[in-house]
Amino acid sequence: MFSQHTLDLYDIDALLTDEQRMVRNTTRSWVDDRIMPFIEDWAWNEKFPRELINEMGRLDLLGAPYSEYGLPGLDSIAYGLINQELERADSGLRSFVSVQTSLVMYPILQWGSQEHKDRWIPLLGRGEAIGCFGLTEPDFGSNPGGMRTRARRDGDDWILSGEKAWITNGSIADVAVVWARTDDGFRGFLVESGTPGFSTVDHHGKYSLRASVTSQLVFEDCRLPSTALLPGATGLKSPLGCLNQARYGIAWGALGSAMATFEAALDYAKTRVQFGGKPIAAHQLVQEKLAWMFEEIIKGQLLVLRMGQLKDQGTLRHEAVSVAKRNNVRVGRECARIAREIHGANGIVNEYPVMRHLMNMETVSTYEGTHDIHTLVMGAFLTGIPSFDPPD
Repeated sequence: MFSQHTLDLYDIDALLTDEQRMVRNTTRSWVDDRIMPFIEDWAWNEKFPRELINEMGRLDLLGAPYSEYGLPGLDSIAYGLINQELERADSGLRSFVSVQTSLVMYPILQWGSQEHKDRWIPLLGRGEAIGCFGLTEPDFGSNPGGMRTRARRDGDDWILSGEKAWITNGSIADVAVVWARTDDGFRGFLVESGTPGFSTVDHHGKYSLRASVTSQLVFEDCRLPSTALLPGATGLKSPLGCLNQARYGIAWGALGSAMATFEAALDYAKTRVQFGGKPIAAHQLVQEKLAWMFEEIIKGQLLVLRMGQLKDQGTLRHEAVSVAKRNNVRVGRECARIAREIHGANGIVNEYPVMRHLMNMETVSTYEGTHDIHTLVMGAFLTGIPSFDPPD
């Protein structure tokens, strides 16, 4: 599944169906044409390309795994390949699609009312509306159970108060899926932009995900109608279930980043001449680095392919998603670091994609569950002893 087909040593491409290859190739062609020529400028100038959202909708990149409302109903592997190709370009573009699909459309389809679905799913799927997901708070990321955002009843309405932080698409969203503590436990709400008491502030000064909009959401006695409540969403298991959907796409996307930095390093090593007029690819140290990257990407590909099969069978456990997210993001992060070493001084300039991917992967390693949190998920699975809270 490398862009250079001759590198597919295990013929992983043959494990894909015709439809899966078609989805991947279509997405790859669009990415090469509409993103690759411009992504360095967008990232450098902190610009998210809103003009591409409608195109994403027309290409069925938004809500691709769902079949309702005329959506394509792609299988999990085809959807994973979409994430891979988007993140081969930039994590910010994959993040937009991942949030729209897994963190906004998914909870509306799972737990929303018929009115919610009828209104929002067609708009979100066509890219005519943008969504965001508000769970993380300034003081609570890995521990969402500590959230301070509250919603209280006031007659038939709800009054929402609190803040959310590090929210992808926040200030450009038409609707926010917001989670809050209520007297009945944690509940989800749909909050439309322009609602009195609801405001956003963008996070600036980011070194990472610069081609993505990241915002803080502020709710100051924000009055919501009773119909804003997601009726089927109760408890923390609902937002955590959304995150599990998003982590699935991240595990695929991180491989796209790894492929991008590996191929950049391979091309550079073959053309960069040093010491006696030979390319640096002739040196054993460089070959060892390239071999490590290549092997880890292959293992990651086989991991997500099996994960996609289990997901379509309905037998995928959340611990397995944690394994894939943890492993593949680590691979993407390390491939970017090694590629930067191979590029030498050229690795820090935006003539090459390496530093942008390296900075992006620092964020991907942190969001949707940090590397360490997924380690603890695995630890609890292996030992039967949860260790998320520090010892007394």
